[in-house]
Amino acid sequence: MDIVGFMEGYGPVQQALIAGLFTWFMTAAGAALVIFFKELDRKVLDAMLGFAAGVMIAASFWSLLSPALEMSEGGDLPVWFPALVGFLLGGVCMRLIDMFLPHLHPGAPPEEAEGVDNTWRRSMLLVSAITLHNIPEGLAVGVAFGAAASGFEGATVGTAIALAIGIGIQNFPEGAAVSLPLRREGLSRRSSFLWGQLSATVEPVAAVLGAALVIVATPILPYALAFAAGAMIFVVVEELVPEAHRGGNGDIATMGVMIGFAVMMVLDVAFA
Repeated sequence: MDIVGFMEGYGPVQQALIAGLFTWFMTAAGAALVIFFKELDRKVLDAMLGFAAGVMIAASFWSLLSPALEMSEGGDLPVWFPALVGFLLGGVCMRLIDMFLPHLHPGAPPEEAEGVDNTWRRSMLLVSAITLHNIPEGLAVGVAFGAAASGFEGATVGTAIALAIGIGIQNFPEGAAVSLPLRREGLSRRSSFLWGQLSATVEPVAAVLGAALVIVATPILPYALAFAAGAMIFVVVEELVPEAHRGGNGDIATMGVMIGFAVMMVLDVAFA
């Protein structure tokens, strides 16, 4: 089936919803590993987390920052200005969420929980941490489809699809990173799976909001693309890379980053 042709049969908000549901499904598929395994080898998990980081780094440039720079050409402001402002705002926004949203990184002891003081259970803190990852991912997918609908040459349905596929692939280990630790702590397979997939339910919502926002406010499009890129880079540096190195498998995690970056780069070029 021609994926691009199929998606072009829908409006940008519908496209964003379909893509968001796909990225949620991939998280659920990763969480479903708990049905077959109680735990994954730490080296495998760190490689998967590194891969996810590589995908997000590549997506931030190829699918978000590069189109934002192209859209800014010929305007009254310097070409780099919208991308710079949007990128930094994305990082600042995620930093504020990180400061206040209670969450716990997978593999971390309870005393390392971040955010405001709370009495949440460990399961809820883990879900909150992965949800923190998924907000900018869903937003990025939605903004990409909204950008494609705007008619700018640098933004196409193909590149938006490539971004959604890349985000979906890297969501697989994130689902497992929630469900498997919960299973080890004694939760049932069913409960572990439900908590794991729950973390990605925000992605379709964020995708639809992102697409709708840029459609009704086209002038902010370069800022919105860069904002999503800044938010994703923050997640990579603040969350994914430290988690991937927590198990002492830095070399494996780094190779995962390289492979993830290469896969996302190829996807973006192939669908362009």
